[in-house]
Amino acid sequence: MPPQDPPASPAPLTATTTPAAPGPSEPSTASPITEPEAEALIHGICFKTGPPRLIGAELEWLVLDAERPGQPLTPERLRAAHTAARALPLHSGLTVEPGGQLELSSAPAASLTGCVDGLQADLTAVRAALLAQGLVLRGLGHDPRRPYRRLLNSPRYDAMETYLDRTGPAGRAMMCASASVQVCVDAGYEEPGVLGHGRRWRMAHLLGAVLVAAFANSPAHEGPYAGWRCARQGLWSDLDTRRSLAPPLDTDPRAGWTRQALDTEVMCVRSYDGEPWEIPRGTTFRDWLRAGGGPGLRAPAAEDLDYHLTTLFPPVRPRGHLELRMIDAQPGDDGWLVPLAVVHALFDDPEAAETAYRATKPLADAYGPRPAPRNPLWRSAARDGLRDRDLRTAARACFLAAAEALPRLGASAHVQDTVGAFTERFVLRGRCPADEQEQLQLTAKETRR
Repeated sequence: MPPQDPPASPAPLTATTTPAAPGPSEPSTASPITEPEAEALIHGICFKTGPPRLIGAELEWLVLDAERPGQPLTPERLRAAHTAARALPLHSGLTVEPGGQLELSSAPAASLTGCVDGLQADLTAVRAALLAQGLVLRGLGHDPRRPYRRLLNSPRYDAMETYLDRTGPAGRAMMCASASVQVCVDAGYEEPGVLGHGRRWRMAHLLGAVLVAAFANSPAHEGPYAGWRCARQGLWSDLDTRRSLAPPLDTDPRAGWTRQALDTEVMCVRSYDGEPWEIPRGTTFRDWLRAGGGPGLRAPAAEDLDYHLTTLFPPVRPRGHLELRMIDAQPGDDGWLVPLAVVHALFDDPEAAETAYRATKPLADAYGPRPAPRNPLWRSAARDGLRDRDLRTAARACFLAAAEALPRLGASAHVQDTVGAFTERFVLRGRCPADEQEQLQLTAKETRR
C-alpha cells in the first residue's frame, strides 16, 4: 500500500502488535537504545508465533467520478468524499492515502466469514455515501489518470516525497496512484512443520510471485513498464535500493529481517518543534545507533525504531503477523474477497498449505539469490502474469487447493462461488484481470473507429 501517517492499520492482526509510534506533537522522553537492544526488539516485535487464529485485510480503492471515470477529481471533491466516508459508523478502520485513495482495514477476525462480512457491510455503506456525490470506488492497481497529485500534506509525507524523489518518479506514483489488497495472516508456530513460521515465511515469498501473476491488475501501455501486466510491482521494484526488498530467504527469518531493517537507510527523523524531518543522507538505522546521535540529531529510542519499521515496504512485511503486500486492487464489487479467501486457505488449512508449498517450491530456482521483487521470478510475474508457464502451473494447483479447502474453513457459498468463478475465468485459462482490461480497451477502440 502507499505508506500512511501513523497509526498505520488501526486494526492490527494481533493484540500483541507493537502500538503505533507517537505523533509529532508528542515529544519523546524515552531513553536511547543500544544496537543489541534494537536487535532484540525487532526479534520480539516482528514474529509473534503460535497457532494461526486470525485473519485481516486492507483494501485500497481509487475514487472516481461515476460518469467520467477517466477525469481527475478536484481536491475539493475528494475531501468531500473522505468527509462523508469518515462520518459513517464503520467497523473497519478508514484511512486516506496520499493521492486520495480510500483504504478500509478490517478488524482482526477469527474466521474468513467474519472478516468478509465486516468488510462487505462497510463497503456497502461507503459506496452508498460516495454515490450520493456522484462518485464510485474502483479496484485497480495503478491509476492511469495524470498528473499525479498528492492530496495530503504532513511532515511525514513531505519527508517521504523528498526521500523517494532521489531515485526517480516511482515514489510519487506509488504514493499517489497505486492501490492494493493486503492480506494479513498469523506468523505460525515456532516449531517447524506445515504451519511453522519458517515455512510460512519462505512460502509467502515464493507464493507471492504466483499472487502477483494471478491478480495482476495494473497493465501499462507506455513508460518503463509498457506491456507489463502488473506495473504496480515495477514501481515497488524501482522505489529505492533497499527499502522495498525482501531479505534473503537462506537465513533465519528473524535474523534476516533484523539485518534488513537495521541496514536500511532512515527515511526521516521526526521533529517536535516544527523543523523538517531530516537526517544526514545515507544514514542507516544501524549507523544512527552506533553514532548515538550527533550535531542536531538526538540518539534513537525504541519509538524511533518502531517508526522506522513503518517506513519499510517489502512484499511480505512481518508485523507480529505476516502482511502480504504484493496483490493489486481487484476489479468488481467482490473481486477483493478472492485474494483474501485464497491466501487464508493456502496458509491456514494444513492440507492446502502443504499443496501450496509443494507447488511453489520448484519456483525457488527462478527466484534465485536476488531479493523480491527484483529477481527473475517476480519480474516475470509482473511482466507476463500467468503467461509464464511455471507460474501458471503453480497457480492452477494453488487455486484448486484453495477451492477444496474453503468448505473446510467454513467459507460461505458466495465466497466459494466467487473464488470458483475467478479460477475458471482467469487462472485455468492462464489469464489475469489485466488481460481482460486490455481486451476491453481494444474492443472500445475498435468501436470508436
